[in-house]
Amino acid sequence: MRDLWYNSSMNTATENMVGKLLEPVFQTLPANVARQIVDLEADEAFQQRVEFLARKSNEGELTPQERDEYDAYVQAGDVLGILQALARRTLQHAPS
Repeated sequence: MRDLWYNSSMNTATENMVGKLLEPVFQTLPANVARQIVDLEADEAFQQRVEFLARKSNEGELTPQERDEYDAYVQAGDVLGILQALARRTLQHAPS
């Protein structure tokens, strides 16, 4: 199983703030919902597009439109990474 990519462009302070804001919500999340968040995967076409844009970015060949698209993917990945981390923490503290 492949997790969605996580390439943090958020700074640690922002990650901590988002985590603290959402933690109370995740504390009330049913374990089955937390598991669904942890298990989220990008479909193959989505993952291939991100990898294509990442390669072009590393080579300095992104168009302005591709840069915007890639930045949006990276930001979404950052948010999803935080949500998945909170969901994992929820599962660690869930009653067996």
